[in-house]
Amino acid sequence: MPELPEVETTVRGLERFMEGERITRVQLNRPDMRFPFPQGLVQSLTGARVSSLGRRAKYGLIHTDRESTLIFHLGMSGRWRIDPGTDDKHDHLVIETAQNRFALNDPRRFGYVDLVDTPALDQWPAFAAMGPEPLGDAFTVDHLRAAIKGRKQAIKLLLLDQHVVAGLGNIYVCEALFRAGIHPRKAGGRVYKPALEKLVPAIKQVLEQSIVDGGSSLRDYARPDGELGYFATRFQVYGHEGEPCVRGDGGVIRRIVQGGRSTWFCPVCQT
Repeated sequence: MPELPEVETTVRGLERFMEGERITRVQLNRPDMRFPFPQGLVQSLTGARVSSLGRRAKYGLIHTDRESTLIFHLGMSGRWRIDPGTDDKHDHLVIETAQNRFALNDPRRFGYVDLVDTPALDQWPAFAAMGPEPLGDAFTVDHLRAAIKGRKQAIKLLLLDQHVVAGLGNIYVCEALFRAGIHPRKAGGRVYKPALEKLVPAIKQVLEQSIVDGGSSLRDYARPDGELGYFATRFQVYGHEGEPCVRGDGGVIRRIVQGGRSTWFCPVCQT
């Protein structure tokens, strides 16, 4: 599933071609994806100008001058295609401007879109109880310390909790915990301030590096321009089960399952 850096990369790719453009045509090629398309979507977007684009957690946001925002989630295999040369049976939503054609393509149809009033965006159900953005100023050591204080749940699972911090996914939590030297099974309440002072910067750094590199592009993911990101080549633990730790500490990367998700870590340097 595309994670925060992949969604951010997608938004930045769309922004280059879509921002400031007027939508001339909207086409729905089926009645639904994971959920039905919102009623009035075609009428609401046709003729609107794209005022800006943004991201909240793993959701992309396309804001219009009609004070409405198109929210999209890429699901497991979704991506936007810009000016596709040919139609594809998995192009479910097509948006056209005078200059370009944008197709939301999703073979598995686990993605979805919604249309909400921009002033009420923060009250949209998925956003209402979300924690701060991990790359924002509100995500601090003090915030994380308060959010996990006294918690017995594993730190890995707490970081995946969208109420604690928005948008973190499995790949980047594994990588950040490795960089900070924290065992993924350690209870959140036992991860004290010195460790958190390493963890918060590690989370920001691993996300920022991945965005610069264009996302990890695992499996089906690709940027809107069709290019693949290459952060996957920088993974230090994710997917490296059985390999020696890059720190040369004699550890061998292990894989365990937490909350139904695989976790990779070094049992020597992550304590």
